[in-house]
Amino acid sequence: MSSMSSKYRMRSSLAGLDFSKMSKKELEAAFLQILENGIHGISFSVYLDDQAPGSQISAAQIEERMQVIKPYVKWIRSFSCTDGNELIPKIAHENGIKTMVGAWLGDDPEKNEAEIESVLRVAKDGHADIVAVGNEVLLRGDLSEDQIIEFMDRVKKEIPGIPVGYVDAYYEFAVHPRIADACDIVLANCYPFWEGYPLEHSLAYLKSMYYTALNAGKGKKVIISETGWPNKGTPDRGAVPSYENAMRYFINTYTWAEQDDIEVFYFSSFDELWKVASEGDVGAYWGLWDINGNLKYR
Repeated sequence: MSSMSSKYRMRSSLAGLDFSKMSKKELEAAFLQILENGIHGISFSVYLDDQAPGSQISAAQIEERMQVIKPYVKWIRSFSCTDGNELIPKIAHENGIKTMVGAWLGDDPEKNEAEIESVLRVAKDGHADIVAVGNEVLLRGDLSEDQIIEFMDRVKKEIPGIPVGYVDAYYEFAVHPRIADACDIVLANCYPFWEGYPLEHSLAYLKSMYYTALNAGKGKKVIISETGWPNKGTPDRGAVPSYENAMRYFINTYTWAEQDDIEVFYFSSFDELWKVASEGDVGAYWGLWDINGNLKYR
């Protein structure tokens, strides 16, 4: 039997199991089985405990982080193309990992221009398999629909042949159909946790989020560009962070993703301490690995 068919058989053996009744040890075994067989993609969080957006990132740091996740993922997603983040796609390709390359857009025109110019250079150098123009810009209210579409059209014209999309909360594509129309692919962030759904209902809600984006895309491919569950921190209504809940959510997500052929970028690779300022204590604990690169669930 080939290694690929063996992996498929091992992953499929989890289908139909009731993860809600599994012990901690059983959850750890199922989690490791899925991770070691390989997941589609992951959000690449490169910052160390004394870093945050705006910190200069070195190639050596990226390479070190890349080696941790390399055995487990086919794709990575980067979020910015400045401050050293523009090195991530090239290093990923050198390690045999495909790339969804992000240009971070906000309310600073000068920074936006630097991001767009840099993501175009990365793509023209052959290191972008998908380009994501902006992340949750509408959700934050940083730019208008017209401004986002203008950036997307500019990028698409300069890099024909590379799929270009925009990342936002799944429902923004239904609220802003012109944005969905402008995308080659729809990149939907789907977080049952942030909408307060209890773990036991989270998979059903994740599916409904995906299909909301799929309907907004009118037949276009939809990728879940972010989803995840924290293992520590303050609950959000019925959504409770815990070691076991984080494993259950991961297992549920990827069991469904395999069954229905859904491409999912998990959030996130490593814990990010800087997020506490904007998201509270729970913001620091979304990684599959901790801030030091140690796998958390085993």
